[in-house]
Amino acid sequence: MVVDVANVMGSRPDGWWRDRAAAATRIRDDLAAAVAAGHPIGDLPPPVEVVLVVEGRAGGVGPVPGVEVVSAPGSGDDAIVDVVRDRGQDRPVVVVTADRELRGRVAALGATVHGPRWLRP
Repeated sequence: MVVDVANVMGSRPDGWWRDRAAAATRIRDDLAAAVAAGHPIGDLPPPVEVVLVVEGRAGGVGPVPGVEVVSAPGSGDDAIVDVVRDRGQDRPVVVVTADRELRGRVAALGATVHGPRWLRP
């Protein structure tokens, strides 16, 4: 599962704009807790490999056990496409984003796409 962190954090008006790194860290930690507990994420049964793609002011967020973090050197969307292209050849990939253009780009690579509510109801 590849998560467009900027898009997911922007889907919930919880003050994320005041501290993007802290908001990205909350998403990372919530997902890490679900992975560690063996809980399903969305409708994906465990185990789930989780990759967060961060960008901009959230770029300093690091990985934790169960959650890999890719810091986009430029466009977060381009980094997500790269992750899907690199990892989706031998296994199914789910991308979490509401970005219409990105949804089309990753779907063309064979990824399944869900919106942020699927991840964070």
